[in-house]
Amino acid sequence: MSSVPVAVVTGSNKGIGFEIVRALCKRFPGDVYLTARDPGRGQEAVAKLQEEGLHPLFHQLDIDDPQSIRALRDFLKQKYGGLNVLVNNAAIAFKVNDQTPFAVQAEVTLKTNFFGTRNICTELLPIMKPYGKVVNVSSMASSSALGRCSQELQKKFRSDTITEEELVELMTKFVEDTKKNVHEKEGWPNTAYGVSKIGVTVLSRIQARMFNEKRKGDHILLNACCPGWVRTDMAGPKAPKSPEEGAETPVYLALLPSDADGPHGQFVSEKTVQTW
Repeated sequence: MSSVPVAVVTGSNKGIGFEIVRALCKRFPGDVYLTARDPGRGQEAVAKLQEEGLHPLFHQLDIDDPQSIRALRDFLKQKYGGLNVLVNNAAIAFKVNDQTPFAVQAEVTLKTNFFGTRNICTELLPIMKPYGKVVNVSSMASSSALGRCSQELQKKFRSDTITEEELVELMTKFVEDTKKNVHEKEGWPNTAYGVSKIGVTVLSRIQARMFNEKRKGDHILLNACCPGWVRTDMAGPKAPKSPEEGAETPVYLALLPSDADGPHGQFVSEKTVQTW
C-alpha cells in the first residue's frame, strides 16, 4: 500500500475541474487523480497536462453511477488506504434558453449535482484520512436561490440542526413539486441549478457537523465554495473569470495547512467565508 498522499477531483477533464487538477499537480505533495465519465476524454486531458510536464493519474468516475463510485472507493482503499483530498466538482447545468421542460431539468440537474455529489460523499467521506480536506464546489447561485425561497424554506435550509435525511426529503420534494407544476406555489425559486446548489451547500454544513461529532480528533476540514462566474462550456463565454481564476478558491481550500482549524462547514467565495 502506498503511503503517498492522494487527491481526487471529480468531473475534471475540462473547465474548472481541469484547472483544479493542474494546480494540484503543481502544489499537492502526492498523487492527483483526474476523473471523468468518459475514459477517452479523461486520458486526453491527462495527456494535455503531461505535455506541460505535470503527472496527473486517471481514474474513471461517473457520479451518477453508484458502481463507478464504489470502484473508485475500493481502488483508493486498496492502493492508498484512504483519501487525503476530495474536490467534488462534477456538475451539470442547462442553458438559460434550453427548451427542455422545467420538471425534466429539475430531475436531471438534481440527480447529478445533489444526489450524485451526496453518493460520492457517502462512499468516500468514511475513507478520508486525518487532516483530510473535502471541497464541495457549490455556487453563488445557491445563495441567490436561497434568497428567493419562501421564509419557511429559508429557515429549514439555514437550520443548524437539519439532518441529511430532511435535506434529501426537501430536494426530492422540489423535483416532485416541479412535476406537479406547484413548485412556485410551494415556495421554491424557478431555478433547478440554484436549488441543486442549495442542496450542496447545506449538505456540506451537515457533513462538517458530522465530522465534528464523530471524528473531531481527525482535524478534517470540509467546506462548500463558489468558484465565481467562470468562462466554461457550462457558464458560457461572457463570464468574467478564466477557469484558472475559478480554480483558486477550491484549490485554496484543498490545500489548507494541516494546522489550520478552519474554515470548516462554511460557504467560501474569493477565499472568504460568506454568510449563509
